[in-house]
Amino acid sequence: MVGNGTIRNFAIIAHIDHGKSTLADRLIEACNALSDRDMKDQVLDSMDIERERGITIKAQTVRLTYAAKDGVVYHLNLVDTPGHVDFSYEVSRSLAACEGSLLVIDSSQGVEAQTLANVYKAIENDHEIVTVLNKADLASSDPEKVKLQVEEIIGLDASDALLISAKTGMGISDVLEAIVNRLPAPVGDANAPLKAILVDSWYDPYLGIVILLRVKDGVLKKGMKVTMLSTGGVYQVDNVGVFTPNKQMVDSLSVGEIGFITAGIKEIADCKVGDTLTEDSRRCDNPFPGFRATCPVVFCSLFPVDASSFEHLREALGKLQLNDSSFTFDMESSTALGYGFRCGFLGMLHLEVVQERLEREFDLDLTATAPSVVYRVTDKHRVTKEVHNPNDLPESHEILGVEEPWIAATIMVPDQYLGSILALCNGKRGEKVDLSYTGNMALLKYRLPLAEVVFDFYDSLKSISKGYASLDWHIDGYMPTEISKLTILINSEPVDALSCIIHKSKVESRGREICERLKDLIPRQQYKVAIQAAVGAKIVARETISPYRKDVTAKVYGRDVTRKMKLLEKQKKGKKRLRSIGNVNVPQSAFIQALKMKD
Repeated sequence: MVGNGTIRNFAIIAHIDHGKSTLADRLIEACNALSDRDMKDQVLDSMDIERERGITIKAQTVRLTYAAKDGVVYHLNLVDTPGHVDFSYEVSRSLAACEGSLLVIDSSQGVEAQTLANVYKAIENDHEIVTVLNKADLASSDPEKVKLQVEEIIGLDASDALLISAKTGMGISDVLEAIVNRLPAPVGDANAPLKAILVDSWYDPYLGIVILLRVKDGVLKKGMKVTMLSTGGVYQVDNVGVFTPNKQMVDSLSVGEIGFITAGIKEIADCKVGDTLTEDSRRCDNPFPGFRATCPVVFCSLFPVDASSFEHLREALGKLQLNDSSFTFDMESSTALGYGFRCGFLGMLHLEVVQERLEREFDLDLTATAPSVVYRVTDKHRVTKEVHNPNDLPESHEILGVEEPWIAATIMVPDQYLGSILALCNGKRGEKVDLSYTGNMALLKYRLPLAEVVFDFYDSLKSISKGYASLDWHIDGYMPTEISKLTILINSEPVDALSCIIHKSKVESRGREICERLKDLIPRQQYKVAIQAAVGAKIVARETISPYRKDVTAKVYGRDVTRKMKLLEKQKKGKKRLRSIGNVNVPQSAFIQALKMKD
């Protein structure tokens, strides 16, 4: 059993593309955890999407053995955390399993919004923080300026910050020495009742449900009966192991150790991130603080392009949920798109990742409707319910009040783009909270409605700032709002797939935009097609698709105008009859194109 005095548990926190995964690779190499043949870039990022986008989606862990300069052999547990705001709860639980953090900052770019958010989470967990300035070998590197930013913006002493290059390996030995000398060893009582925090869980085709956990007190042994405090489920431990980074089975895990167990658990939903695991016969007194069930904040419907793929989509969603219990799905049907599923996600990146995984890993062709958020609607009987599907929204005369979710956003941007960013936030119904400067960087804090952010806010932010702005946000409660259900009618027939919930101030502009797009997307018919946007019985926008016109008077020559009038009248009656019985065939691609925001 490993003595806890030689254990160091740490996480790496950084903004996207600041070199977190590359540093993890160098640490694994320096500790000879993998042979040269098995070593590859981003070794802890197991999914193709993680490698292509340069982001970490699932928390990974690895145990490294390091012989320090003082001759002591240390056991280092590296927890590679997700970086994106959508997975902020998983980040906080991963940090709760560690005593220290490496704060990695790109020395050519400086402190970013996500750096700020994650380092504050580390400080909340009482972490000892080692500041690491990466990419110090670049000509554009400015370590002194970045050290000043760390001290002024974050409030950490950066005088002993390490200068490294994760790409070339420069300074990696200094990082390892800082980990063993500056980070504290875990503290716990091996004789106390078992108390472990659940860091992550996933489905393994050979082992079943695998739980990644950190032992705080007691000893976790093979064959022990354990229970989850939030669900009350009791299970017998079949296997105990650690990642080195390959799976390695062990007999037990003691105080301060991070490893995995399998216990014949059938449902991934029974393993909630942040839950406390304890021995069934000798339970711990207090669970870990901060546990909460993850809640979807963005909803959208997914439909198979080919209706015969519905069962395949159901099966794919079920398999995907085994590895990602944070998204939800329920069956729904649409007149235009057929049968599909209403899915809930942690944010827009989470939505994109799940959709891309469905298309890649399960070879599905999908149509997605516009994303929407959860509104709290109180009806005239004073009953409050959560609504995220436009078709579930009651009629306006039955609604007593509506609340929508708001976020607290932190934006870091060079001051030359500040005016445009302020205009963008104000245009999204934002409320400014604070504005401060550090050198030529502006730190902007805003409160914004989530419904305005989920569509195109991040893209607009990056476009306006030429990619230099960074954004981090968290849910900041609900606020009263005024919303309307925007219904799109084609030849007076409502199309439910195009319905959406919109703030009253944006109804006309959004309705006009969808109508204009549909006019270009729907093929012309032999008769006139009316496209209308309506709120209740009121039409707020309209476009008309002109019909094909055959020149029926071409065969008539001479000067007898009555013959031409008779033919035109006959054609007019035919067109009217066509319009009364004709169905407009709207292409599948038109739905998602119509609901996209402006480029």
